[in-house]
Amino acid sequence: MKKKIKYKPKQKIEPGIEPVVEPKIKSETKHNTAKKEKRVSIGIKNFDSLVNGGFLPGSINLIVGGVGSGKTVFASQFLIDGLIKSEPVLYICLGEKKEDIFEYLSKFGWNLKKFEDSGKLSFLEYSPEGIKQMIDEGGGEMESIIIKKKIKRIVIDSLNFFEMMFKNKLERNEALTNLCGLLHNWNCTTIITLQREIGAREMASDLSIEFETDSIVILYFLRKDSTRKRQLEILKMKETEHSKKLHDFGITSKGIIVKK
Repeated sequence: MKKKIKYKPKQKIEPGIEPVVEPKIKSETKHNTAKKEKRVSIGIKNFDSLVNGGFLPGSINLIVGGVGSGKTVFASQFLIDGLIKSEPVLYICLGEKKEDIFEYLSKFGWNLKKFEDSGKLSFLEYSPEGIKQMIDEGGGEMESIIIKKKIKRIVIDSLNFFEMMFKNKLERNEALTNLCGLLHNWNCTTIITLQREIGAREMASDLSIEFETDSIVILYFLRKDSTRKRQLEILKMKETEHSKKLHDFGITSKGIIVKK
């Protein structure tokens, strides 16, 4: 005996009436995954989880703190993370010698000379006049290295020497705007360090560069009774649900570690 096969009746279409087409429902999980942008890891233990996985690709990130707060260590750890992943990186030093930087960072087990010899690390020393000239030229030697070596990460340490070049805030702000414009055009993920004994309240009035950067992280080294305590704060981070708390951190023989 043959089985009866049921057929769905065809939709009857009246003249002048469009047929009803059921919309295809896309998977919600796939939609959310496609929308999520890949982040650039900072390389500091327990920090990425505070900023939704890392920096935005191509972003400019300002690290602010007083003397001895850990700015250079923070920025260098970011570059080391890139070097370990075989990413070409660029360290721009303003006002200090390469040898001194290499020697200081070797205390954390980071052999920057080895990375430089391999071609993955490029290192530029600029005087305040030199960085100003580079901006006036629209990138100069810096741009050539970024394009030739396909640089992914940049550190500029420290902005203070650059600021010394300008007599007034208007000139300084214009130069900072031009510098950040170049960095955005190169589409590298960048850290700029700035030495300031400053709190969040004073930030808006004192830092014109705040408006040019995508994030600001403040490193505190505060005295309490007879000791000092290290804490960090993510003041802002574009398009990121970041932590709003103060977080304790330490500087160890392996670099910065944020305490849970």
